[in-house]
Amino acid sequence: MSAEDELPREPWKMWEGAKDEPVKWTQKRRLAFAMRLVIERLVTSNAPEDELRRAADGLERYAEQLRNHPKLRYVHGFGESATAGDVGAFFDQSPMIGLANPLAPPIRLSQTGPRTAQGLVTFGSAYEGPPGSVHGGFVAAAFDEVLGYVQSLGERPGMTGTLIVRYRSPTPLHTELRFEAELVGMEGRKIFTKAHVVGEGRVCAEAEGIFISVARERFAELEAKRAEREKERASD
Repeated sequence: MSAEDELPREPWKMWEGAKDEPVKWTQKRRLAFAMRLVIERLVTSNAPEDELRRAADGLERYAEQLRNHPKLRYVHGFGESATAGDVGAFFDQSPMIGLANPLAPPIRLSQTGPRTAQGLVTFGSAYEGPPGSVHGGFVAAAFDEVLGYVQSLGERPGMTGTLIVRYRSPTPLHTELRFEAELVGMEGRKIFTKAHVVGEGRVCAEAEGIFISVARERFAELEAKRAEREKERASD
């Protein structure tokens, strides 16, 4: 039985931590899941050229159709758990845990204690680095997300300052990986965290992260700059 066969009937609803949103977001999650399947199967497919051409033509047409719709005027919810200040917030657009973002694996996060958390994820063929193994860059990105989640359990969540990853053994593809993280302590603006990832019964990598608490005013500045860039892009 493949990993796809083991998915729930409506896998785009599988993250229980996400808050309920309008029906449109359910359909965005569904579309993102379908796109993940296309990516996963395309990477390893030897489909004939004519079929690939028809599929590419169809996707190009739909891309143009999406271009004609208005854009969201703001990021709905949060792009990452590190800066949300609410571990149950809405993260559908996140590149690592977003159910409505086809780039996300996605990682399923949960709090396991006052200062501990867990992330579960299965990386498919699109994330391959060494043969049969997850690319180290995606392992690091997953650590950054899981550590960002656990540091947000503290008093003053912040942004990544330092991330150190030690790779112990190859991290397997097509296998559920378990990231376990802990908020170790706080010192001034610094928030200290650590984590490890287990796959196939062994520790594949370990990480230490230092996050720097940031004032809400700084986030407001970043949001203002993003809005300005989006406005410039829309006028091009």
